[in-house]
Amino acid sequence: MNGDFIEALEAIEREKGISKDILIEAIEAALISGYKRNFNSAQNVRVDVNRHSGLVRVFARKNVVEEVLDPRLEISLEAAQEIDPNFRLEDIVEIEVTPRDFGRIAAQTAKQVVTQRIREAERGLIYSEFIEREDDIVTGVVQRMDARNYYIDLGKAEAVMPITEKMPSEEFKSQDRVKAYIIKVEKTTKGPQIVVSRTHPGLLKRLFELEVPEIYDGVVEIKSVAREAGDRSKIAVHSINPDVDPVGACVGPKGMRVQTIVTELKGEKIDIVRWSEDPSEYVANALSPAKVLHVEVNAADKVTRVIVPDYQLSLAIGKRGQNARLAAKLTGWKIDIKSESQAEQEGIVYPREAEDDEGADNE
Repeated sequence: MNGDFIEALEAIEREKGISKDILIEAIEAALISGYKRNFNSAQNVRVDVNRHSGLVRVFARKNVVEEVLDPRLEISLEAAQEIDPNFRLEDIVEIEVTPRDFGRIAAQTAKQVVTQRIREAERGLIYSEFIEREDDIVTGVVQRMDARNYYIDLGKAEAVMPITEKMPSEEFKSQDRVKAYIIKVEKTTKGPQIVVSRTHPGLLKRLFELEVPEIYDGVVEIKSVAREAGDRSKIAVHSINPDVDPVGACVGPKGMRVQTIVTELKGEKIDIVRWSEDPSEYVANALSPAKVLHVEVNAADKVTRVIVPDYQLSLAIGKRGQNARLAAKLTGWKIDIKSESQAEQEGIVYPREAEDDEGADNE
């Protein structure tokens, strides 16, 4: 190696941000192994790479002892003092043992080490970039697929989307563009593994954050999301500004904002409900589009009993119980839904004002 090599290391330091000294230390460590492997040496050796000229030298390190038992590792005090009279017992003597053709081995080893370190550094930069983007949306291109995963090119890196993380109605083919949600970024020996999802509730949340300026600005808050991907979702929103309607902001002019998200999610139905600190009001809102007459709250068990008009019972429960299930997931409350007739049969007494108001509204 020579001065040009040192200049090359300095260029790498500037362009890749990898310290020249760290590279040289790694090269020296690799050269020790290379020396022992190529020259069948069991000696303790130190390799020195000159930081300016690039000159490589190998030194055997020997302990100064009274009686030499292993000449590869030890040197007598008398022999040591012939080199330098100041040596004493238990000192370490370094004797240069650089082989004649060691420069070729050094150059090959240095190239391998530098290439490996550059690769590791680039992987580290990619990891740093994507670990900061966990819980965010990325857009990529489907490169290939197998029985378990889709592999998505994100430009600088490749993401993995397990088959279980795509929506049931979706099928992708090579070169399709895909928006997905980063659920996990892990370091591996082959670089960062980025796992993405199309079914995660976080995807729905981030899509609303991207489409609704009031959410991005912090005026409207997303309090909770419940999702059965590809079929139906519920999202609870709240406005910190009484002059801003959180539901209207999310729906957008002529429904354009929510429709953009529905299109991205391949027709997934989305119920946008108003969040409330009052559990009875929140649960009633969460059961939308069903109308609710009364909500009885059992705070100790975190259970609510909901009374709905007879004709609204199937709507409140939903197909295969989906509406009630999503409402419970959204609010965090167990929900027991009963129709007016069932409530009367079971002797459940509840205020009728809500029913009267509903009748007045219908008129």
